[in-house]
Amino acid sequence: MAKPRYNQPLRLSPALPPLASLAALLDAFAGRHVLVVGDLVADEYVYGQTDRVSREAPVLVVRHESSEVKLGGAANAAANARALGASVTVVGALGEDAMGEAVRQLLHGAGIGLAEARVPHTETKTRILAGGINTTRQQMLRVDRGNAPPLPRPAVQQLVAQLSAAAAAADVILVSDYGAGVVGPAVRAELHRLAGHTPVCVDSRFGLQHLNGFHAAKPNEPELQALTGLPVTADKDLLRAGAAAREMLGCAALLLTRGRQGMVLFEKARHTAVAVHGARDAVDVTGAGDTVMATFTLALAAGAQPLEAARLANVAGALVVQKQGTATVSMGELRAELERA
Repeated sequence: MAKPRYNQPLRLSPALPPLASLAALLDAFAGRHVLVVGDLVADEYVYGQTDRVSREAPVLVVRHESSEVKLGGAANAAANARALGASVTVVGALGEDAMGEAVRQLLHGAGIGLAEARVPHTETKTRILAGGINTTRQQMLRVDRGNAPPLPRPAVQQLVAQLSAAAAAADVILVSDYGAGVVGPAVRAELHRLAGHTPVCVDSRFGLQHLNGFHAAKPNEPELQALTGLPVTADKDLLRAGAAAREMLGCAALLLTRGRQGMVLFEKARHTAVAVHGARDAVDVTGAGDTVMATFTLALAAGAQPLEAARLANVAGALVVQKQGTATVSMGELRAELERA
């Protein structure tokens, strides 16, 4: 078996089939059932207008105009899989509060099944966006609130039981770990048990080192460096770190996302670099990783090869960063972009 060469520069893969050839894979998305387990987040957006500085402190005064709540974290990953035509169930924790009720209503409205454990508070990220009368709103501040891990023992037991029951109907399990406590030791142990007969794909902001032994993983460059302790600045270093991470995690495929530099897919004894799709600058990268992970996981469940799934995810990611705030990409949008490319 040939070994990867780390002393070679990272070159884009030549002669990949045209993106339009991947459109046929989308036909199988509607028949797949995706189970998402992870941290459900309420993404709250507060919009306002500012035209003066406070006399109390050197800060801008924002006059509130409107607010809205969107699905964030694992809920956003679930919404993206649903927007692409899959049947989706999400397992997570929500509080007995207004934000928890907003997330429940949004999930219900999107046609996403919910199996939840009740916790004191809903994980919430509040973003304040403001601008002048004739200027574009800019994000000024983000306030995070929620529960301090670990979650209460009864909630953890409930999550494990719900995960076990929901997995019976799933074609694939997507783990979306934002560090809020849902993907703790007990849930990870249950995922390992389920991985014997259901593929598990993992995405973790802080704890990828605890999620080894699954089918696929999706780190970004900072997460890759934190996982391996290796530098990722030079091409040869990045290739070494990516190959080391795949071996550490014991996964068949590791998809490294690199923002404007595209992606690199690591498989056994080989890697494939994929250029970022399109030439437009990103409008907002909030939640883009959820879109990429949902598309990659759903494509694998639909029978795509890892490289095909990565290329579909690459296109979906390029589309979603053209939208403001936490957003999804629909099946129609993805299909049209593939056929236009």
